[in-house]
Amino acid sequence: MEKDNKKQNSTSEIAGKHFKVEDYKKDDQLSSGLAETHEQVSDDYMAGTIDQEAKRGKEQ
Repeated sequence: MEKDNKKQNSTSEIAGKHFKVEDYKKDDQLSSGLAETHEQVSDDYMAGTIDQEAKRGKEQ
């Protein structure tokens, strides 16, 4: 039972972790995964949607 509690605490700790800028410099798997995911989301957000691209094309 104690082992299950430790596992539950560990899982809750991981699930509660949020991206921080320092994650780019850390070496652990969770931090590097968060940093990579953050970069991918940021790139997609900055690229915009297909609708926005179509609008930009019409304006030129």
